[in-house]
Amino acid sequence: MSEHSIQVNFDGIVGPTHNYAGLSVGNLASQRHAHRASNPKQAALQGLAKMKFLADLGVRQAVLPPQDRPDVSALRRVGFCGSDAEVLGRAARESPGLLAACGSASAMWAANAATVSPSGDCADGRVHFTAANLATQFHRSLESATTAVVLKAIFKDENIFAHHAPLPTVAAFADEGAANHMRLTAGATGLEIFVYGRNASDENRPARFPARQTREASEAIARLHRLTSANVLFLRQNPRAIDAGVFHNDVAAVGYRDVLLYHESAFEDSIGAMESWFKKSGGRLQAVRVSEKEVPLDEAVSSYLFNGQLVIDKRGEMVLIAPTEARDCSRTQDVLGGLSARGAIQRVEFVDVRQSMDNGGGPACLRLAVELTPREIDAVLPAVFLDEQLYAKLRAWIGQHYRDRLLPADLADPKLLSESRSALDELTSVLGLGSIYPFQRA
Repeated sequence: MSEHSIQVNFDGIVGPTHNYAGLSVGNLASQRHAHRASNPKQAALQGLAKMKFLADLGVRQAVLPPQDRPDVSALRRVGFCGSDAEVLGRAARESPGLLAACGSASAMWAANAATVSPSGDCADGRVHFTAANLATQFHRSLESATTAVVLKAIFKDENIFAHHAPLPTVAAFADEGAANHMRLTAGATGLEIFVYGRNASDENRPARFPARQTREASEAIARLHRLTSANVLFLRQNPRAIDAGVFHNDVAAVGYRDVLLYHESAFEDSIGAMESWFKKSGGRLQAVRVSEKEVPLDEAVSSYLFNGQLVIDKRGEMVLIAPTEARDCSRTQDVLGGLSARGAIQRVEFVDVRQSMDNGGGPACLRLAVELTPREIDAVLPAVFLDEQLYAKLRAWIGQHYRDRLLPADLADPKLLSESRSALDELTSVLGLGSIYPFQRA
């Protein structure tokens, strides 16, 4: 890949139905805050403020739209019939869990939207996208079709961008997207690291929580993206970490360029293969290992110490974007305060995304990182890039359309569906996306 490639962060805009239904098994924050009142307006503004903060640091920033929720078509597919209002009402009475699943705003966590391989890694010289099937969680599996449509609308040029359908939605090919994928670089050469929790056929699995990513899914994506085997590494998550609440690898490790920040319990395998690859490629991995003694795994999970973003700012410094929760914990604060002395990361900046954190997603969860050359950036739908004008428009749009209090039971309110669709209809016009939602094409 050209050394002039740029990391562009595509953040998911928090949707109008942001609520705490506690749907995500293995996600301790999601389960801990179940059934509490959420604030969709505050959540969306916090996410937007994070985007603006990164853009002001000099990071290229873009947005991804929310999905249409509640997903009335999914409720119809499981037997609820009648008008939209009748479908919502009957689901609320007969199966409130299904209604909550179909009302989830979890597409906000764009790290699960897709796996992306930069053009320099792929044999055909195109940027490759595979939308994640998110097969292990019903509420998240509903996202994949719309995600694929959105990505094709933003990355249109087939000579530059290659899009693959989600893998088969079965347990053997369970795929969680970029949250279980990292890319490190030695100069212009990239190493794509696929982190998986289980093989489809074995019994070596966590005891408490499900392992979401399979090796088979990771291998399939590597083939689809036409990656060179010498520049691909498959690492297994530590089952102990999954049982402690590390439902995705990005809760225990974050990497960018030649820097890896990770908890010692993140991987079942050692990082020796990464270090060997760097040595062969003429570089050196700057690995920052955080021990159990420094930060116990349960504190790493509760603070989301590792669910940050490593970015290069306008001064050329490596910066870790961390949630304020990591600053508020004494042990994680000590580790973060000592990072600059270790040499790889120059400083830490904190962002407040508490509404997302309470639902189980930190700063890294909210973004899909895409490495693009200047030519490729020019081919991206221009209206999705965040600038002062779009920031002001989105703030006003959120203020006009979002509620400031929502309970899972409110998902049955037909007015919420109408409000959400009105908001999305306006947003697709602002972003130049066209009619991407089924309700717009009906």
